Parts: sequence; structure tokens; C-alpha cells
Amino acid sequence: MAYYHDGMRALQDRYEGRAVPDRLEANRMRRAFNEADRDFIESSPFFFLSTASAESVDCSFKGGDPGFVRVVGDNAVAWPDYDGNRMYRSLGNITANSRVGLLFIRFDGKLFNGAGRLRINGLAEFDDSPEAICDLPGAKRLIRVTAEHIFSNCPRYIPRMAMEEASVYTPREGHTPPDPDWKSMPFVKDVFEAERDDKGS
Repeated sequence: MAYYHDGMRALQDRYEGRAVPDRLEANRMRRAFNEADRDFIESSPFFFLSTASAESVDCSFKGGDPGFVRVVGDNAVAWPDYDGNRMYRSLGNITANSRVGLLFIRFDGKLFNGAGRLRINGLAEFDDSPEAICDLPGAKRLIRVTAEHIFSNCPRYIPRMAMEEASVYTPREGHTPPDPDWKSMPFVKDVFEAERDDKGS
């Protein structure tokens, strides 16, 4: 798949031309992860996932303990899908269109080979078999993305912020996350209470 489509090329030609985009593609875009990419990804406590179908576009925050996203092949990453709000907007889009974008950002000022951002575009699939998630505490599914384009960016415009503490809701070995407050809101409380009653019976 080409890195630039016709719409991108048209705007490059309309404004500053193709010289810089062509050199960025030749020198910054890659199709396999390097060690700096691996370190960036596997030390990140979160990233943003973009998905789309013909009718829907969605951007979602994905978080966990550093290492929850792993490089599992030359051009593949995988992460556990945890308990969510049951709308399945990301996964629903993936079933309709497997093309996704991942954006990793460092707000702590740490750079990886000069990069403060890492963008991954590729094809997603998910596996909800017991075998896929048996070693992943709290996982409902395993999501895997095969990268077509890997591109690192400079840290320009990224504010520097410190992380105060990890989320108490993050699943991990030996820790049972509490229920989030929204599950007790009047419009859904009865659903979760019924589910707890069914499990207790």
C-alpha cells in the first residue's frame, strides 16, 4: 500500500511540493520495527487507536501497565483488550474495516532515537479464544496489528507532563480492579446488578 494517496499528493503539490514528503518517506517511514520502536512501544502506558468503517470514525484511548503492548513480530504488535463500555466501537469498526492507526506519544520528554511520537498504520484482527488471553490478566480479547507503515515523529508541539500514578483500574496479576463509577449510574445500574446476581446464583 502506498504511503501517500492521491489526496495527500494533491495537497503536497498545491502547497510546498513533494520534496520533503518524499525524503521523509525514504528516511523515516519503515515497514519493520527497530529497537527504538520496540523500546518506545513496550515502555508506553497508553496509546490512541483510530478505526473507521464506511459509516463511522472513532478514536479511542488504550491504557495499561508499561509492556501491555508488545512487539510480537518484525512488523506486528499485540495488546490485551480489557473490560470496556460494551459499545464495541473500535472492534465493530475493525470487523468492517481492518485498517487502523496507532499513535504513541511521550509526554515525559523521553525520546527514542529523537522521536517523541510513533505512528503505526496497519491491519487489525482480534482473537477471543481462551488460549490467546490465558496469560493476560483481565484480558477479554487479544488484538494484533500487522504494520504497513511505521513512522516516528519529532517531539515538536508535545507538552511535557508527568504521570502522577497508574490507573487503579488497570488489570494486573494479584489485583482486582474496582468497578468504575459509571456502572452505578441509574441508566445502567440495574444491568450490572442483574449480572452480579446471576453470577452469585
